[in-house]
Amino acid sequence: MKPYGRKTKKQVGEILALGSRSQALARLGQIPDAQLTGHLFSYFYNKDELIKFRSVTAMGYLAARIADNCLENARVILRRIMWNLNDESGGIGWGSPEAMGEILSKSPALAREFKSILFSYLDHKGNHIEHDMLQRGVLWGIGTYLGAAPGDMTDITREQLQAHLDSKDPVKRGYAVRALSNADVFECMVLPDFIQADRTSIDVYTGWDFTAVQISDMVLACTPEQIRV
Repeated sequence: MKPYGRKTKKQVGEILALGSRSQALARLGQIPDAQLTGHLFSYFYNKDELIKFRSVTAMGYLAARIADNCLENARVILRRIMWNLNDESGGIGWGSPEAMGEILSKSPALAREFKSILFSYLDHKGNHIEHDMLQRGVLWGIGTYLGAAPGDMTDITREQLQAHLDSKDPVKRGYAVRALSNADVFECMVLPDFIQADRTSIDVYTGWDFTAVQISDMVLACTPEQIRV
């Protein structure tokens, strides 16, 4: 990496560590798009989970802004994310499914082209991702997108999300509840007693920070009309 590249990457990291989301996004917006894109991708692999999620948030705003000016340039970002999630890439696409969901939630134009691919990562008959930790990212990414476009929930995706409600991984259970809640589908299903009584606490990213929440409280946060008991 060239010296100026290392300097900019360090600058991006320092900005992502800021406590103010609005201030951070404003400062990131002053960095040329081409440079910022590459550095945000690199922070997907950061060991600090909070920095990783914040880079995902920033990528969502960046890609949506690029899409408004040149849709093809934004498509390049999505294709890179897809490549990162391809076994042939030789790596592990940390942060990539979360970023895809974030980007599509911000850009309806990109969502029309790529939402089916995002959903396919959960589908056993599609491009299902086997890696346990990446599955968390897929659940988060889909939940984020459904928060912006709940009407795009498919029957297959709903079934796959419901299947994760009894996962041994509490993070997957919580992320599945979040996705189903964001899609407003609880009125169509009976939420299992065990998930309503699940007092396991998980850290949930809330847009710039983490908040510890019990899964049962995530259920209670849904409107009474959403849950049949």
